[in-house]
Amino acid sequence: MKPRPGAVNVDVTARTHPDLVHDLDVTPWPLPESHFTEVHAYDVVEHLQDVLLTMEEIHRVCAPGARVFISVPHFSSANSFTDPTHRHSFGARSMLYFTDQHDLGFYSPARFLQRQALIVFQPTLLNKVVRRLANRFVVPYEERWAWIFPAWFLYFELEALKPLPS
Repeated sequence: MKPRPGAVNVDVTARTHPDLVHDLDVTPWPLPESHFTEVHAYDVVEHLQDVLLTMEEIHRVCAPGARVFISVPHFSSANSFTDPTHRHSFGARSMLYFTDQHDLGFYSPARFLQRQALIVFQPTLLNKVVRRLANRFVVPYEERWAWIFPAWFLYFELEALKPLPS
């Protein structure tokens, strides 16, 4: 995939040929504050030590209203546990902790508006039905059915809530 103009690809290893080689567990990130209009973190956050600090750094580098796209394995996915580099598991409500939509949102000052949270399944005929039900009835799915019909990963779209510069 061709990078977007102005995009900065960051990775911990030079083997992937990123624009910036940096360990994202080391903060602050060497990226400008309030600069990016989009942040894409696909298969990243589950590898990092501190999810709260990671989300705060994402928020720091976002311009006001920036869109943040995140994918992580769902806690019911075998991949969530078999990959020895995964440090965290996530559910469909995990990113609500960074919004005003959760009672425990006080753990981080970083604020986002959650635009989308989607539970994604392996593409099978049965999973077409399960996907619709799981995304419509998230709490019952995750509390009762996730281990019977495991998901594949989660996809989140967030918007950075920050005041506009004066």
